[in-house]
Amino acid sequence: MKSTSTRVRTRYRVVGQTLVINLEGRKRVLSSAPQGGGFTLASYVLNHQVEANPSVAGDQSKTFTDPAHFLRKVAFRLGLRARTVGLMTAVPMTRLVVARAASDGLWVECFATVGVTNAVRAGEWPPQRSHRDRTGKPGTINLILITNGSLSHAAMVGVVQVATEAKTGVLRDHAVPSGHGGMAATGTGTDAVVIACQLQGQGPSHIYSGTHTVIGALVGRAVANCMIRGLAKAKAWRESHQ
Repeated sequence: MKSTSTRVRTRYRVVGQTLVINLEGRKRVLSSAPQGGGFTLASYVLNHQVEANPSVAGDQSKTFTDPAHFLRKVAFRLGLRARTVGLMTAVPMTRLVVARAASDGLWVECFATVGVTNAVRAGEWPPQRSHRDRTGKPGTINLILITNGSLSHAAMVGVVQVATEAKTGVLRDHAVPSGHGGMAATGTGTDAVVIACQLQGQGPSHIYSGTHTVIGALVGRAVANCMIRGLAKAKAWRESHQ
């Protein structure tokens, strides 16, 4: 039995500008996150909205110069003492989208914030500026994927690959252009991805996760669902701020 929905069972809350995902105990996590990135064990995942305008000072003075330090402070203020993986975005949490895809007891859930004003095509030469978007507009796609499966390290990497393919496929289906060259965008210059799964022996075991596998199909469906709705919210946001 296969199903896809916009409701998830993973415990999460939005506190002000921060999405807090409770993994309910330690999970194995692979990510490109600025805080806790790489392979690690973690109990929480954060996605924190920051000001896109670099002139903002005060408590966010180290937001871009030391994002890991800044995100640790955010976690501390929220009372999170367990290991936390943290992301940043300029996309408001009101534009958060979630999706769940399941089949025969295996499920994948996706949490996403989608901004494309910083869209690029992989292979374009980086612009002569800071790594962050200086336009003052939300321009990052953050994807957080959680599964009840227990994945091998290779399968965790495979999930990142499939999630990226699904993201790029939706961008091309919707003709999102690169902001630098006008060609079809494959992502943005500041995208990040997180995959969290069960500890070994504590969930359905998966050695592979490519597009020919059930878990790969679930990842693709959950990400595509979030991307389509996230792009719609991004379009509405742009129109309301013009």
